[in-house]
Amino acid sequence: MDSVPSPSSSRPVFDRKLVFALTLYLTALFASNTVGIKIMPFIFGTHLSTAIFAFPIVFLMTDVVGEVYGRAHARAFVLMGFLSMVVFLIFNALSNVMPASPAFRMPDAYNQIFSLSLRFTFASLIAFIVGEYQDVLSFFFLKARFGGRYFWLRSNLSNLWGQLIDTVIWYSIAFVGVYPLKVIILMMIPWWLFKFGMGVLYTPLSYAGIWLLRRPAQ
Repeated sequence: MDSVPSPSSSRPVFDRKLVFALTLYLTALFASNTVGIKIMPFIFGTHLSTAIFAFPIVFLMTDVVGEVYGRAHARAFVLMGFLSMVVFLIFNALSNVMPASPAFRMPDAYNQIFSLSLRFTFASLIAFIVGEYQDVLSFFFLKARFGGRYFWLRSNLSNLWGQLIDTVIWYSIAFVGVYPLKVIILMMIPWWLFKFGMGVLYTPLSYAGIWLLRRPAQ
């Protein structure tokens, strides 16, 4: 039977449920860094990245894990996400510099998509590590202030702040020189607010995640 480590533990210990949570976390993170290349029209002439469906899970997952397992595990998730993106960045760079075989039918499309993905991943490295650590820091600051109560409020307030930091850094690195400044701003503001809104909508799923992680294994 899996047991939940003490939230006060300074050394992260991973049980099977936490490994599953990490898998979901990394999947959402890499989906954001790949499918997020595409933008779609939104209201009032604004634009959104298709990563909107996956990326809020990244921030919410560290809140859920931090709530059940403690600060050390939440930080471990952020670190493993960062290291995974570094490895992906290396493989992506190697793939882009390798010559294409004459039999490969779409070298231009490949280079166009994955050179953007390379830049997206570099932008995400900086934005992710800063934004996620800000989220974890503010989440546990609010947890101490509220005495461990009001998870929904602590999670959403920390996400609002962390997502703002992440969004400003990410869009500044990823899209300057790719889109006009007006388009970047029109993507940035709704992206931040919509990510926060999606996080609010995902809050019941966060409570379900907390329940599942706390539930003794059968």
